[in-house]
Amino acid sequence: MEKSQKVLVIGATGGTGRATIDALLKQGHRVTAFSRQAESLENTSDRLRLLNGDATNPEDVDRAVAGHDAVIVTLGIAENPMRVRMFGAAKTPNDVRSAGTRNVIAAMRKHGVGRLVVQSSYGVGETRNSLGWVDSLFFSLLLKPQIADTEVQELEVRDSGVDWVLAQPVHLTDDDDDSDDMPFASVEGQVREWKISRKGVAQFLALAAQAPEYVGQSVALSGASAA
Repeated sequence: MEKSQKVLVIGATGGTGRATIDALLKQGHRVTAFSRQAESLENTSDRLRLLNGDATNPEDVDRAVAGHDAVIVTLGIAENPMRVRMFGAAKTPNDVRSAGTRNVIAAMRKHGVGRLVVQSSYGVGETRNSLGWVDSLFFSLLLKPQIADTEVQELEVRDSGVDWVLAQPVHLTDDDDDSDDMPFASVEGQVREWKISRKGVAQFLALAAQAPEYVGQSVALSGASAA
């Protein structure tokens, strides 16, 4: 790590958001955890600030972004995908990824924040044609609205004018991996294992908030073990 930074995590109470906070704190950064229910997080560090707010509210996001060096976005819909597909999300706007990211970008431009790291999904954008038929069918039948919003989110990021990194993990797991090993990261869209722990994704997101080598890249993330 080159230096300690002030990093804002948007979507902090989701599984990947929580893991990202832990990874950043371990690296010595000062972290602001932003979520509608940020107070539900356990605050065990004087370098962690909990901030309630709605990512789809531009004013909330503007206040949160000011004063930070980097922003990590881990927005998503933590509801049953079948229910979301049939009836729409009950607690979260269907366009939370794109709308929230759009607000983050506007605030970053206003306050001069340079680095944006966004968790997207493998099978979107540059890896859209890299999925197997089972995953393609799953995306089409069950996740179609969410994937469509993620496509829009990626376009917002690419047109943002800030130093951006798009992270595209394959199948996420909640495996409690105690190691701090980095996942396999490929700017060519290559995959080793077709699953990756949220902790592994978090290790990459924390790195990308500062490291220069992935700026302007879409990075596929998968398990580090060779197939």
